[in-house]
Amino acid sequence: MTPAAESRSDSRADSWADDPGLTPWFGGTGPGPSPAPVLPLRPPAVVAPERAAPRRPAGLVHPPPRRVAPPLLVGGPPTVVAAPPAPRADPVAADSYLRDNGTVRPAPRRGARGWLFTLSGGRVNPGTSTRELAEQELLERIRTPLAGWHTVTVASTKGGVGKTTTSALLGLTLAEHRADRVVALDANPDAGNLADRLLGHPAGATLRQLLDHDDPDLPASFTEISRFVHDAGRLQVLASDQDAAMSEAFDRDEYRRVLALLVRFFTVVVTDSGTGLVHSAMAGALETTRSLVVTGAPTIDAAGHIDRTLDSLSAHGFDELVRDAIVVLSRDRQARSVDPVALKAHFERRCRAVVVVPRDPHLAEGGRIRLEALRPATRAAARELAALVGDAFAWDFPATAGIDTAGGR
Repeated sequence: MTPAAESRSDSRADSWADDPGLTPWFGGTGPGPSPAPVLPLRPPAVVAPERAAPRRPAGLVHPPPRRVAPPLLVGGPPTVVAAPPAPRADPVAADSYLRDNGTVRPAPRRGARGWLFTLSGGRVNPGTSTRELAEQELLERIRTPLAGWHTVTVASTKGGVGKTTTSALLGLTLAEHRADRVVALDANPDAGNLADRLLGHPAGATLRQLLDHDDPDLPASFTEISRFVHDAGRLQVLASDQDAAMSEAFDRDEYRRVLALLVRFFTVVVTDSGTGLVHSAMAGALETTRSLVVTGAPTIDAAGHIDRTLDSLSAHGFDELVRDAIVVLSRDRQARSVDPVALKAHFERRCRAVVVVPRDPHLAEGGRIRLEALRPATRAAARELAALVGDAFAWDFPATAGIDTAGGR
């Protein structure tokens, strides 16, 4: 055998196919016993190369949070939902950044609270008391705006029960707290003394002189009408004649003519009427009355006169005036046997309200009435009466026939 052939024979013997032990793999039957089966060799496990840990930026203790991927939507393109608009902030109020929400306590004017406020120069403001707040509420009612004009008639079938005093207190209180003009008219046919209680002396010009004027419709300005009225502070007074014979001639038509002149220049007219309800001038006053005040006293006879006055007015067709009337009880005279609480409750069932005027030394003098000289309780009663009258200023009243307010203010 040649050396080349030997070399090829040795290379085949070295090959795994020439190994006699592997012949069963090829289905051959070699000589000798069959070798044990050889299991197939597993491929070597693949070892992944070791990955280097990612380098963290210097200075970060925790890794930044991962952004969550949006979910996949199947079945069509994703629906884009717009974010809800941010709510608009309300405009900032001018006082929203102030302490106590910009509220300022009203300054007290009376009592220990007012003294403390004045003494501290306004730096200490304890606020107004409950009593002072009640007084301010009365003043607001007295100052109720009034469109047009309003007439108040003070009446009674009995003399000496405070009818003229009530007329003066009401007129002075209304004129003190209102900005418009208020006039008190003395329509008593028996020589009334309203001018004495308001002026302190007899009046120079009277109601009769106004009626006897050449042209009673002539006053077209307040300057002309002021020749016949007198000043009692802010209140104006049109006095009656002290001659009873001249006063008796004052009738229904003349009253309406005088009222038509007054309401051209005055907003509120307070009429002090006489004691006779059947008098002609009293009929003219009742026909044009919008608020009725009936006076009396907490005595047996005076209380009976109040009931008879109300009954007589109802019998003459003034039921509405009676229901809206205000009863004033003057306590200049007080009977021990009469229960004032029960008497007040009795008239409250018949009328709109009852006001009790306490006894006051200044009123008992019989001279000129000055509000600053009254006791606080008396002034409070006068304000209560004026506030009740002021409540009616906001009511709707039908136009009064024959009363023409044209001609000026």
